[in-house]
Amino acid sequence: QVQLVESGGGLVQAGGSLKLSCAASGLTFSSAYMGWFRQAPGKEREFVAVISRNGGSTTFEDFVQGRFTISRDNAKNTVHLQMKSLKTEDTAVYYCAADLTVRLGASLPTRRFQYDYWGQGTQVTVSS
Repeated sequence: QVQLVESGGGLVQAGGSLKLSCAASGLTFSSAYMGWFRQAPGKEREFVAVISRNGGSTTFEDFVQGRFTISRDNAKNTVHLQMKSLKTEDTAVYYCAADLTVRLGASLPTRRFQYDYWGQGTQVTVSS
């Protein structure tokens, strides 16, 4: 079955960096749009970033403001989220997700309902 396993979360001071990874198995990874979402306590899960199947296109939520980078390695079935200049408001559980829908057009999936599979999440805590 499909498995998405996140890693790399932890505790970091404001202004610091973390790199999250997501290892995928049980799917044709190169056929999947890969996204990152996050959920802070008491809040809805929200979109963070997505990368196209070949890694050539990315989309970020506005709050990222150039601080995060998303990348993928189709040979290793992994997707990464490099986060820099972290803020306390970035504290959340970060989830990796896979969208296997064949999509026409240039828009990348940014909505929760568009994703077929989800990981269990990794906690990111940013202290002041």
